[in-house]
Amino acid sequence: MNYLSNITKLPQGVVSYIRDSRTELKNVQWPTRAETVRYTILILAVSLAVAIATGAVDAGLTYIIQKFVLK
Repeated sequence: MNYLSNITKLPQGVVSYIRDSRTELKNVQWPTRAETVRYTILILAVSLAVAIATGAVDAGLTYIIQKFVLK
């Protein structure tokens, strides 16, 4: 019987969740266009730096393995 009462409350809970979510989204301080562009460029630069560093480590380890292990 308790399960049935929970099922009937489900639509009210969903509506309440959506209403509360919309209220919270109105309170979010969204970044400006300039901030978004700046952060995007920063992310791309960091991603490129990590890719280059990973490639360098890979190339170095490949060289070491070929030079000293596989002779």
